[in-house]
Amino acid sequence: MTDNSIRLGFVCVQNAGRSQMATAFAERERAERGLEDTVDIVTGGTYPADEVHDIVVQLMDEEGFDLSERTPRKVSTDELNDCDIVATMGCSTLELDADTDVRDWALRDPDGADEETAREIREEVRENVRALFDELEAEL
Repeated sequence: MTDNSIRLGFVCVQNAGRSQMATAFAERERAERGLEDTVDIVTGGTYPADEVHDIVVQLMDEEGFDLSERTPRKVSTDELNDCDIVATMGCSTLELDADTDVRDWALRDPDGADEETAREIREEVRENVRALFDELEAEL
């Protein structure tokens, strides 16, 4: 991590569930901790879906996030190589050439899960993001 600027990547295959939740929680953590000028956030999928999963939109709405207008996007290897830390959600294995810290959070997929299970996954995502930001703040 150089120049006191940190780029985080949140990636899954479809960019329609876990990585969207992680991105929303990361955006909130970044704002609450006053790190808007320090932390850049990249999200995407290797094979993006057409839209964010309905269950994810619903469950994140319960937490004050409106993901209904977000669109999954393809993320490039170059974008990920430019990240300091890339968190994968448990559905992809990335081989990046750059000096990038890749962490697999090994999360279950909320798509197709019942609401209780999907809420548990949401809470795991929230805790992982919070722990990541705690780590970043300690290093800054």
